[in-house]
Amino acid sequence: MNTIGRYFRVTTWGESHGPAVGAVVDGCPSNLEISADDIQMQLNRRRPGQSSVTTARAEEDMVEVLSGVFDGKTLGTPISMMVRNRDADSSKYREFVKKPRPGHADLTWRAKFGHFDFRGGGRASARETVGRVCGGAVAKKLLEKFGIECIAYTKQVGNIVSNESLDHMMKGVGDLIESNPVRALDIELARQMEEEIHKAKAEGDSVGGVVELVGLNLPACLGEPVFGKISSDLAAAMASIPAVKGVEFGLGFKAASKWGSQVNDTFILSNGKVATETNNCGGMLGGITDGMPLVLRVAFKPTASISKKQKTVDLASMKEANLVIAGRHDPCVVPRAVPVVEAMANIVIADHMIVSGKIPRNLG
Repeated sequence: MNTIGRYFRVTTWGESHGPAVGAVVDGCPSNLEISADDIQMQLNRRRPGQSSVTTARAEEDMVEVLSGVFDGKTLGTPISMMVRNRDADSSKYREFVKKPRPGHADLTWRAKFGHFDFRGGGRASARETVGRVCGGAVAKKLLEKFGIECIAYTKQVGNIVSNESLDHMMKGVGDLIESNPVRALDIELARQMEEEIHKAKAEGDSVGGVVELVGLNLPACLGEPVFGKISSDLAAAMASIPAVKGVEFGLGFKAASKWGSQVNDTFILSNGKVATETNNCGGMLGGITDGMPLVLRVAFKPTASISKKQKTVDLASMKEANLVIAGRHDPCVVPRAVPVVEAMANIVIADHMIVSGKIPRNLG
């Protein structure tokens, strides 16, 4: 499946070292004011080569909007967006046709499809997330009209964990996150996280981490029983991002070691409305939003491409072999994953807003 969503549908396309990558958004209401600059702003946050903690692949990632927008407004027709690949180097990848890289999808894609694009990981590459960010940028613009905002940031790199969390809108929080290369809320810990990434890179290795996302001002109604829960859709969306190994909501896995009396969010009256005193559930009860901030965290494994010698199997000779992965790779995917996590949350929430009738097909 290359498409996500029921009414707000995003299809991504393209391979890492092909001519281009991109997305088609179908189901976006008409009369939404949007420009290529709105999409480019999000792509700039995801693009490679933006700092010393990211890959050196030099892609400008300039978006071309091919359809669905006229005179600065959406038409209600499919929005097609394309980003050309201009700095792909496939010379280092031919060896991996017969020698699958540990931690990568080389072996499984070969087993499933037989014929696959080995250059840069092809469709399995994180380069595919360009299309997700394009689609997410449209969803973000749509949700802004209804006061909804999703903000993600780096919560953890390696063993360095920030205690900072965002439970309400802070003035200038976006600028704060973007002011450091790891995109953390805690500036002091951001420096330590950056040092941890450089340390792994110097060793020819990589490091993982956690991205936390907070969704603000969601109405208390999004989600469908039983298999259309917004929590299950969000979990699936996050788990589909390359390198993701875990997703949790609210208190998450910590809830497993506590008693019910410690976890249940008691109800209170706040400004004449029912709210919860705590938010251990992460803004969802029974898979439906409860009006509290949405809180989720996504765990990313260390980048699979490392320059240390690793063991593999030569599929031609069926003998054990060694390989060394050369090329340009992120020593930690987390900083560039922040806008991707935001994009996937925006896509899912936009879809649920339309399903619930909160967003009409014509915004005019």
